[in-house]
Amino acid sequence: MSAPSFSSFPPSFSSFPDLEPAPSKPKASSSRDRSPPRKKEHKDKRDTKDKDKDKEKDKREKEKEKEKSDKKKHRRHHKDRDSGTEDEHRKKKSRKHKDRDVSEHPRDYAQVQPFAYEETYSPLDTKTIFYSDRKGDPLNITYGGIHRGDVPKYHLVARGRKILGLPVQSVVHRGLHSISVDVGGKRKMPSLTDSGSRHLLKAPPKRRLLPSAKSAHKYEEIEGFLRISSHRHKDKDDEDPSYRNISGEVHESDSDTSSSSEDEGEGESSGDESDTTPETSLQATLRSLEEQLAADPSSIPTWLSLLAHTLSTIPPTSKNASKARAEISESILRRALSAHPLNARSKRLRIKYLQAGEEIWHENKLKEEWEEAVKVGGVEIWMEWLDWRVRKGEGGMDGVVQSALRVLAALGDDEIGKLRVLWRVGNAFRDAGYIERATALFQAEAELIFNAPPHTNSTTDQLLDSLEEYWESEVPRFGEPNSIGWSTWLTNGRPEQTNPPSTRKFIRIPSINDPYTRWASEELTSDRAYVMPTRTFDEDETGDPYATILFSDIRPLLFPVKTHHAKRVFRLIWLSHLGLHIPGFVQSLSEDSQENTDDRWAHHHLRSTAYLSSIFPSSYSETHLITADSVAGVLVGRQPEYTSAFGPVKSWGYGALEPLETAGERTWTMWTKEDVQDVNCDVVRELFRQCKLPGDDHEWDVLSVAFEAAVNAKSAVKASKAILAKTPQSLPRWNAHARIERIRGRLDDARKVYQTIISASGKDPAQGALWWDWAEAEWLSGATETAQQVILRSTRTESTGGIAILRAKRHLEDVIAQITLSRWTDCAGWVKLRALLELLTSGPVALLAYCDSVLNALTPGQVAHESLTVTSLMLVYYYGYMLRNPTPPALLRERVERAIERYPSNTALLGLFLETQKGQGVWGRIRELLGEGLTQDLTREKDVARRVAEVWVARWQKGRWEAEEERTRSGLSAAVQHDRTRGSPVLWRVYLEFEIRCGQLKRAKKLLFRAVGECPLVKELYLLAFGPLRSVFSARELNDWGETMAERGLRMRRGLDEALEGWSEPGARGERVSEDEEDEIEYDARELRRLRPY
Repeated sequence: MSAPSFSSFPPSFSSFPDLEPAPSKPKASSSRDRSPPRKKEHKDKRDTKDKDKDKEKDKREKEKEKEKSDKKKHRRHHKDRDSGTEDEHRKKKSRKHKDRDVSEHPRDYAQVQPFAYEETYSPLDTKTIFYSDRKGDPLNITYGGIHRGDVPKYHLVARGRKILGLPVQSVVHRGLHSISVDVGGKRKMPSLTDSGSRHLLKAPPKRRLLPSAKSAHKYEEIEGFLRISSHRHKDKDDEDPSYRNISGEVHESDSDTSSSSEDEGEGESSGDESDTTPETSLQATLRSLEEQLAADPSSIPTWLSLLAHTLSTIPPTSKNASKARAEISESILRRALSAHPLNARSKRLRIKYLQAGEEIWHENKLKEEWEEAVKVGGVEIWMEWLDWRVRKGEGGMDGVVQSALRVLAALGDDEIGKLRVLWRVGNAFRDAGYIERATALFQAEAELIFNAPPHTNSTTDQLLDSLEEYWESEVPRFGEPNSIGWSTWLTNGRPEQTNPPSTRKFIRIPSINDPYTRWASEELTSDRAYVMPTRTFDEDETGDPYATILFSDIRPLLFPVKTHHAKRVFRLIWLSHLGLHIPGFVQSLSEDSQENTDDRWAHHHLRSTAYLSSIFPSSYSETHLITADSVAGVLVGRQPEYTSAFGPVKSWGYGALEPLETAGERTWTMWTKEDVQDVNCDVVRELFRQCKLPGDDHEWDVLSVAFEAAVNAKSAVKASKAILAKTPQSLPRWNAHARIERIRGRLDDARKVYQTIISASGKDPAQGALWWDWAEAEWLSGATETAQQVILRSTRTESTGGIAILRAKRHLEDVIAQITLSRWTDCAGWVKLRALLELLTSGPVALLAYCDSVLNALTPGQVAHESLTVTSLMLVYYYGYMLRNPTPPALLRERVERAIERYPSNTALLGLFLETQKGQGVWGRIRELLGEGLTQDLTREKDVARRVAEVWVARWQKGRWEAEEERTRSGLSAAVQHDRTRGSPVLWRVYLEFEIRCGQLKRAKKLLFRAVGECPLVKELYLLAFGPLRSVFSARELNDWGETMAERGLRMRRGLDEALEGWSEPGARGERVSEDEEDEIEYDARELRRLRPY
């Protein structure tokens, strides 16, 4: 409570306020009595403001009378409602009369009282004057508050800036239901994390800048400059007349025109100054899209753009965003499917419609919609249906097999589609822990493809019967050492296996005290080490029945493959299944790469330990930022430190970069040490040896050499020489050998290869790749003149003058026209030579101009277009950043930004983008690139590789990890909820690893429950509870976790009860209750919750 105001009276007892309820405003008569007499001239000079004051006084008097009537009504209400309080009212009334008498005779009252004020009183003095009301009005409880007529008249001390009892603190803000107090007396400014600030940031703009009607720009641009003058000069003709010079004469003939123009002007001004919300850019875009759809309802890209822009208004990380976004998507897509008959057959619209309905529909309705969708047909819809069945996890692995058989029967003769189904089923086997069954599936299919008996007219069942006989003989199979193959085994008379070696090696399990953690470690280590299935004669200490695979377990999923292209696809699928990621290969299996969503489960290599260690920072210096050092008492700012801009995530179009082609750095190729660290190298080598196709299979040999280079560059040279000894005339294999020498840093050895092979091969269009690699190697080593001479030699030009350069350019253009751009593999080397010659002779601007002319002749989105885009930007990067030639930084930066908008998942372009942002000091462009805003093409949804690359970008600059932690968390949260990447075990594993490394174990525990709900058949997610999250899981929870794994059909090599045999949790002995007592406690708890609040 605050002290009353004594500003009008001297300090005495008569200065106490009148305790009788008085009107809030004084009477007009009393105010006139206290006011000094006014002179007559003052009354004569009274203006219209005094009349307004009189009206306000009359209004206040009416309000005062109404207040009195309300007070009487309220007191009557008290009397009627509570007759037992009449005595209290009577006593209260007598006290009020007594107080009124005291207020009327203050001096007499002062003589009666034993104390008096002798010192002057200041209204700021809060230590001596206060009122204490120890007994409140009981009617406040009945009516919920005090009557407004009983509130005494008072003034806040220091106008409300002080509170009695708090002499040091000051009031900084008074709200409707709260008061903010602070020592300094200054109001705390809102931060970006406050709710008010968030609402302001999300609020739409209320004002806008309208361009002038005369000109769009205030200053006109003249020859690239804005001419701004300090004085404003006006011509006599354009000068506006002063208001004093406007003539008041108006002709009758012009009166109507002037009045109408005034009305129009008023209308325009009133329109601009109206309180209506202006149309935002998003609203304008939505209106434009609706107009386009009204004109052409069959435009699928327009419908997708409308959907993306509408969903942009709801952030994926907001509350209930998943359900809201799903409802909006379902409504728009239902409109789209019914707008035109052709839209109903659109696979992309149908898939998005089902993905949205998965969040909001009942299970029965969802099944009905899926049955309607599969009637449309198409491998993309069938793959989405199969993935949905796997994510539901109904029936365990048997349910997955039954669903796959239905898809295989529906695809008919589509061999590529069937191979995708085979890959999906093998991936599901591996995720659930059945590693040997997945490997056996690929082994049996490889026997059908590569080792089938020749010239047989047998049916599929007869072939499978023969293959089953070969399988049950337990001889070395496909992918194993000493394997002779099914066809050779039949030719040799079906020999039996004698003295078979054991296919399983002993692995050492680390010693861990906690049995739960030790069991999880054993499971993970065994799953990674034991890839090949065992035989009946193998010694297995655990006696695991799932390690030996019978042919009946995999026979229903096998099918013959006849086309050459399908055979090439199968062996690349097997490589990807083993962990060797081939960038762009998954998307290349579909006609439209944007319809393919297999990367959600196919990019499982991103879940490996090596990748997770390279994505997240490991040392303290990478997570904490030290901004300055002290030298002799002076603070010296530190130079920002960056890791390599070309990170561990590799993603680009299939064939845009060759396996051994470097980008940005000398050792950054398709496969590096991180890619092969968790791969079983022995199995991969056997696969490269046994999967060769007849004929010139140089692509497979180049891949095998690239794998050996990632493992060990020195051993790769030996493997390359062994391959070249068999095919000495192969130019692609010699080119791969020279590139290995360049990766090792031995340019002289690579130069010898180029000189020898080019001179011996004569005139061959395939020489373009060798000439280009040689010229590039010389140029990057700093020998610009030598590189130019190499280009001139490729055109058979001996001189070095300007005319010779013109002849060389003309010759290269003729070769390109002869080969045609459609044969990009043979034409790429010559185009790059022509671009490099333009760079060396005319500079980077001329280089980009030539590349633009070639790109205009190519189709955007194709491999050739993406390859040349990356090459042109890499040449400018090498020219300006590595070789230190003068180049405007904005030249490369702007081109890279445009390129990455077209190819958002290309991590080579992402590395160039980060290189151009070094030293800028502002992360705005990076956050804009990595965010979910409207700056990007919303129809291009981010895939799994792009999402993981964004997590890695947070550690690109050393010390920024903590600052980017929240942004990374929101990005991963949006990724696991987005329709494009929802249900991906890869992203869930990365998200959980992120929270674990940030130390948020409780948050990671909550995420783990969500993850196993989205991916119920992924064993690795369950084992996190026993390993890194062991401290936040109790023993009882882990036991229930193990039971859940068993119920869902996940494979456990050793039972959890066996690992816990003879072990009890520390501190739990003697304190455990029986199961009956636990059940009784749980029953009582449920009853108490049911009976609430009674």
